[in-house]
Amino acid sequence: MSQAPEVSRGPMVTPVRVVIGLCLAAPFVAMLWVGSYAKTDPAFIGIPFFYWYQMAWVLISTVLTVIAYKLWQRDQRARRGGGAK
Repeated sequence: MSQAPEVSRGPMVTPVRVVIGLCLAAPFVAMLWVGSYAKTDPAFIGIPFFYWYQMAWVLISTVLTVIAYKLWQRDQRARRGGGAK
């Protein structure tokens, strides 16, 4: 009897992929939870909290997206057998 070929079971959930998902979901959760930042105090150099908090998340989102991208690249290299650098 011949052996049946291995069937791919779809994407695997790994700890790295969970971290990637959290990095990408965090900015959405932070911005959708308006009650946490809908206030004026504490002000930063005269800018109300509501505005500087959102601008801070622009920078934080950039960093988290870069981290997610780098982790994804490393995960893909490891899956292909290339190893991580």
